[in-house]
Parts: sequence; C-alpha cells; structure tokens
Amino acid sequence: MLTFQHVLKALLGRAVGELDFKLPEAFIDSRAVSEGSLFFALRGERTDGHLYVDDAFARGASLAILEHPIESAYPIVELNAAELQFPERPPFSLLTDNVVAALQKLAAYWRAQFDIKVIGITGSVGKSSTKELTANVLSKRLVTLKNPGNMNNEIGMPLSLLSLNAEHEVAVLEMGFYVPGEIKLLCEIARPQIGIVTNIGTVHAERAGSIEAIAEGKSELVQALPPAPEGVAILNYDDERVLAMAAKTSARVFTYGLCPQADLWADQVESMGLEGIRCRIHYQGEDFYVTAPLIGRHSVYTMLRSAAAALSLGFSWDWIFYALKTSNLQLRIATTKTASGALLIDDTYNASPDSTLAALNLLEDLTGRKVAVLGDMLELGQYEEDGHQRVGIRAAQVADEIVLVGQRSLQTQAAALESGFAPNHIHWFADATSAARYLRETLKEKDIALVKGSHAMRMDLIVASLEVIS
Repeated sequence: MLTFQHVLKALLGRAVGELDFKLPEAFIDSRAVSEGSLFFALRGERTDGHLYVDDAFARGASLAILEHPIESAYPIVELNAAELQFPERPPFSLLTDNVVAALQKLAAYWRAQFDIKVIGITGSVGKSSTKELTANVLSKRLVTLKNPGNMNNEIGMPLSLLSLNAEHEVAVLEMGFYVPGEIKLLCEIARPQIGIVTNIGTVHAERAGSIEAIAEGKSELVQALPPAPEGVAILNYDDERVLAMAAKTSARVFTYGLCPQADLWADQVESMGLEGIRCRIHYQGEDFYVTAPLIGRHSVYTMLRSAAAALSLGFSWDWIFYALKTSNLQLRIATTKTASGALLIDDTYNASPDSTLAALNLLEDLTGRKVAVLGDMLELGQYEEDGHQRVGIRAAQVADEIVLVGQRSLQTQAAALESGFAPNHIHWFADATSAARYLRETLKEKDIALVKGSHAMRMDLIVASLEVIS
C-alpha cells in the first residue's frame, strides 16, 4: 500500500525522517475522501481544490498536496525548503510547485514498484467498452486493475495507478487523446507492454485539427511499447490508419478484424438484438464459434480486441470462451421502458459519427417501429458537416421516425430529406426538453426509440423524462 515515505521518495528522490503512515486511496474531490486518504488540491476551470483542503482533512484525509500557500488549520510543509521538518502525526499538507506534476510523478514511481503486465487502450471509438470487456475477461484468471469510468486522462489515469497493490497481476488502462504528446505522457507513467488501438475517427477533431493528427496522436501508444517479444501492438486490420501504425512500433504486431488476412478474424457475425451477438472466430488455422452478451454487430471488434489481449497473455481458448460467454459487462447502452410501453435504448453518454452509425445498425436489428432520437455531435471540427450528413443518410435507411435536437442536427435533417425520407416523419427541436415533451406524447407501445447525442446536448434528460422508475 502507498505510504507517506513513498510520496517523499517519488517527489524528492529520497526518504526523509522516520514518520510514515499508510495512504490507502487518493482523491481530487474532497467530498469523496476516505479515512487516511491522500488529497490532491487541483485547480480546475470552475473551482480550486485548495479551497477544500481543510474539508478533506475533516472528512478523514491524512495528507494533501498543494501548489500554493493557503490558510489552513493544519500544518503545511514546503518541500523546497532547505530543511524538512514534519509534524509528529498527520494530517498535514505538502507544498509543491505543481500538483498535477506531483500526481503524475507519484503515479510513475508507484507503477515502477510492481512487476505486472499493463495493457494500454486508445482509439476514437470503443475504448471504454474494450477496457471493460478486456478487464472482465482477464479477471476470470488474474487479479486485474482498470481505470474506472472515464478516468483516462493526465489526471484520471495516474489516480487509477495509485490503487495498484501487491495482489494485482495486470492493469487495463484506457488512454484518452486530446492533444499531441498526451498519450506519450500517459505511457511514460504507465509503461504498457501491450497496446490496443481500436480505430481512428473524427472525435475531438476540433481540438486535434485533422484525422491525420488524431492518428499520429494515437500512434504514440504503439511507439511507446517495448520491442518484441515483450511488447505487443494489437491493431485493427480493417482500419488503414491503425494498420499503418505497424510501421511505427518495434513491438510484435497482432492484427484483428473481419478480413482473413488478420491474425485474429471473425465472420458469420450475427446480432441477436438486445440478447447479444454470435460469430465464428478464426485463429492460427482453427475455427471457433462464440456467443457473447454484447449489443450490436460492431461489438465483434470489442470481442476480438479482448480475445487478442487474452491470447497475448497466454490464455487458452477455453478460458476466453468461458469469459466472453459469462461476461456481465454493463456497457453504456442501456434499455428502459416508457409509461406507454415503448422501449428506450439509452446511448446518451456521448456521440461521434462512427458510434452513432453503430447504434443505428443496432436499431435496424430490432423489431418494432423504430424512432431515431439524435442530438448534435460536437467537437468534429472540419468533419462536422460530413459526419452529420452520414448519420442523416443512415437514419433515413433505418428509422420510421427521426427526432433531432440541436442546430448541427439540421445538417442531419437535410441529408435525411435528400435521401428521400418523408418530411412529415422527421421532427427538429432546439433542445432536449422540447424533444422529450414531444416524445412523451407520441411514443407508443412496441415503439423502439434510440436516444443518442453528445454529452453536452443533455440527451440523458430525454431518457430521464420518459423512463418508468420501478
């Protein structure tokens, strides 16, 4: 377990004095701290964690990391002081130059204390589902750490690593990308030996600039892997930008996809709607039939990635089949009923063109009158018009009715109408509340409504307004 002396060794490069105490957990939210925990006082866009240091101590924290002086009822020790003198016992604070840098330095130090396998996962779509299923599969045999929720950035991933302990045998870490160099930094901290790249799309293109810049940023994962045989780069054969990353790594390349040329590939992919998928998987000249409780045909890629990771760690096919079949994975897509008896498919966490097209493919597989409730897709940059148009064309092919939310979705509407979709079956609303009001009045029993849009569009309000709470 992490201790105070570990913190000193990480931040100062040496142990100081004899005072030591355990730090079982680390937090950046004072409201979440537990007894004896470590609190990082981060400065954010809306507030400053330094304002809540004493609150964290009152809730049981033993140590806080600061980057500027504060008024506090508890002692503060400046780490840059010529002579360091610590209180006899916690709680107290350490004053550093930069809290985020201290968090990352501590996480890198703590990761280095453990001889474990680390799997890094990045890509434009499917990172979280791949992380969840991979961790689920591996945990059938190995004690597995994963970063919870969307803690995949320069703050969340290091915090997750501080939970490592001697029992862990593997860590499965999702790595997000916003700007060049970010994944390189995360890899320097986590030191992955196995890297999985899902695909390259236009998510966050507004910040990254272009799909080429996104591909370059994602490739930082495979570039950071150790050489073969220790390093393994698991790459999507069906995505040309991902496959091209094979030339950028010295790790062993393991490809997956739906093409026979891939090392691990699948065919006969069949969606069973909300009951899951089944397919035939091919590997090293053998064929295997697999059924898994994953939603949508696109989930075959999630299955292949997780299987590839397990194979790279020496799992047998018997174990992989068992793990996939018995997975209790809870993905972001959920279902609920409305008061009228309509089925809601809640995929409101976020949206990109690729993930929305995949959700529409799932809607197509279901039986009933199909309603596509789609909000704006944000942060697409130069790909905004093309992305919304592609979604509009596909929605016109799948849905019986289309309900749109937000200014950008007017582009979706135009593309659907140009595809020949009936104008009286498409409805546009400026906000989610107005759309919810319309759907409350019109959804009927046996209707199936897919609800999807970028998080900022608050499409979750539609689901919350319509679902029946039992």
